[in-house]
Amino acid sequence: MELGSVFLILAVLIIVGVYLYAPFMSRTRHLSTDEMHEISALKAERDRIINSLQELDFDFKLGKIPAEDYPEQRAEMLKKGSDILRQLDELEPLISSSRDAQSRIERAAAAKRADSADVESDLNDEDVENMIAARRKQHKGKSAGFCPSCGKPILTIDNFCPSCGKSLK
Repeated sequence: MELGSVFLILAVLIIVGVYLYAPFMSRTRHLSTDEMHEISALKAERDRIINSLQELDFDFKLGKIPAEDYPEQRAEMLKKGSDILRQLDELEPLISSSRDAQSRIERAAAAKRADSADVESDLNDEDVENMIAARRKQHKGKSAGFCPSCGKPILTIDNFCPSCGKSLK
């Protein structure tokens, strides 16, 4: 054998050995099925708390919740959420971070509220009516339905079907 082929075989054996030994070198902990179910249940509970917190904020803004009850209810939900996050951190030590649990809950609730924050809530009826009229004006030249003869889509401005030529008036 030549010296080059010996080195090639040695290199391939070293690569195969490193590939086979890699799982033993990693320090990741494999979770059991029970732990995975518990993590899943905790994440579902976390999402439920976040949604409840979002609904509580929304109801408070609408005036459905008295101002004296709101801080107490919000603090209770934040406490529940932070307890759940602590449990998740104990089960997932690799995913945990240095952030405070309550601030994480606040950020998650704020992220879920982000889409509603984009819409201005101080529009009066006249502004809404103007927006509806503008939207209707945009759709005037759009589809008016389908041709009664061939079933192809037609526009409101069409006098004849563009597909079969049947009169639409």
